[in-house]
Amino acid sequence: MTHPDDLLVAIAAMVESRHSSQMSLTVVIPGAVITGRLAPEALWKERVAEVLGDSDHLRPFAAAFAPPRDRGGHRPEDGSGPTHLHFHVARILQGSFGIPDTGGMYRVALKDVSAWTIGDIGYSDQ
Repeated sequence: MTHPDDLLVAIAAMVESRHSSQMSLTVVIPGAVITGRLAPEALWKERVAEVLGDSDHLRPFAAAFAPPRDRGGHRPEDGSGPTHLHFHVARILQGSFGIPDTGGMYRVALKDVSAWTIGDIGYSDQ
């Protein structure tokens, strides 16, 4: 998608402005279907920094996820709104499996979303 869907951008902006992580969404991007809950970028970065900080080998990378001091990290310089979706408790759907089982942290560019639906799509072997 060369221009992000305006409705999807509005949903992302609402997640950011309300600091809510209760919105479930499924998106189709090149090579993957991702399903899970959206999180505000600051909360997402905080959680990624915690995970990296708990690792002896990856701890130095936690600093890259520290919030910028001079502006709120979820908007581009021109203030035009969010450019990415931040998923947590999310899975990549592959056939009847979700990868990882417990949910991961994914950052998806809004411009790369070709289709989407409200809700977290389940999967099962049954």
